[in-house]
Amino acid sequence: MVNTDFALERRLREIDKGLHSRFSDTVFALQHILSNYKLIFPDFTDHTELHTLNIIDFCNKLVGSQIDKMNSDEIYCLLLGCYFHDTGMGISHKDFDEFSKNIDFGNYFDTHDRDNLPEIIRNFHNEYSGQFIRKYAPFFEFPSESHLYSVIQISRGHRKTNLLDNVQYPLNLEIPHSDKTICLPYLAALVRLADEIDVTASRNSKVIYDISKITREIDLIEFLKHDAVRGLDVEEKEFIMLVKTDDENIYKGLEKVASKMQKTLDDCRRAVNGVTKFDITQERVVIKRL
Repeated sequence: MVNTDFALERRLREIDKGLHSRFSDTVFALQHILSNYKLIFPDFTDHTELHTLNIIDFCNKLVGSQIDKMNSDEIYCLLLGCYFHDTGMGISHKDFDEFSKNIDFGNYFDTHDRDNLPEIIRNFHNEYSGQFIRKYAPFFEFPSESHLYSVIQISRGHRKTNLLDNVQYPLNLEIPHSDKTICLPYLAALVRLADEIDVTASRNSKVIYDISKITREIDLIEFLKHDAVRGLDVEEKEFIMLVKTDDENIYKGLEKVASKMQKTLDDCRRAVNGVTKFDITQERVVIKRL
C-alpha cells in the first residue's frame, strides 16, 4: 500500500526544494485570505484552509502510486490549485465589480437577479477565483507565466469548465527554459473530483450548522443528508460512501448525491484516461449502509 499522507508535499520537498519553498510562502500568505468568504457567506459550508487540506488529502489518495509520473512543477501547481480554487468566494465588493466585467455569464441573468451578489459569486466562484489569482499574482511570485496560467486553469476547472478543451487545458503546457511540461487536464480533474468528494463526505455538518435555526424543510433535508454521511473511502476501483440513516427519503436523496458524484467521476475519467499519461483508477461510486 502506498502511504499517501502528505505525499504530494513530501515529494515536492524531496525533488525541488526551491518550488517547495515558494509553495510554503504562498500558503502562509493565503491563510487569512481563505477565511474572507465568511464575510459574504457567514452560514455557508467550510471553504477555509480546512477544506483545502481535505482537498489535498483526497488528491494524495487519487494520485497514489502515479506520483512518480509527476514532475515538481505539476505537483507545485496542483497543490496551489487546491489552495486557490475557492479564493473567488471571498472577494471584495470592488473586486466583484471589476472581475464581473471579464466573466462570461452566458444567459444566466435571463432568469437571475443581477443584484444578488452572494448567489452570483456562488454560481461563478471558480471564475472569480481565476480573476483573483491573475490580479494578485505579483504578491505570490509564481515562477513563470506557465505556472500562473496552470494554477488559474486548475482553479477555474474545479467546476463547469470543459476539461476536454485542449486549448484551455493543454496536455503538455511548456515551461520556459525547461524540458518539463504540465499536464493540465489531469491536475484540474484531480481538484474537481477531490472537491466533489469533500462536499459529499463532509463530516462536520453539526459544527457548521445550528440545527435549531434551520426553518425551511429543504434546508433541513440537506442537513440530514450531510449528517447521514459518515465518511467516504477511496479505494483503487471505487469510492465507498458510508451512510447511516433509517429514513428511506434521506437514503434516496443520498442516491442522487452518489449519482451526481458518479457523473463528475465519469467526466474526469473522460478527460484523463487514454488521453494523458495518467489514469483515474476509480470507476464507480457505491453506497454502503452502516
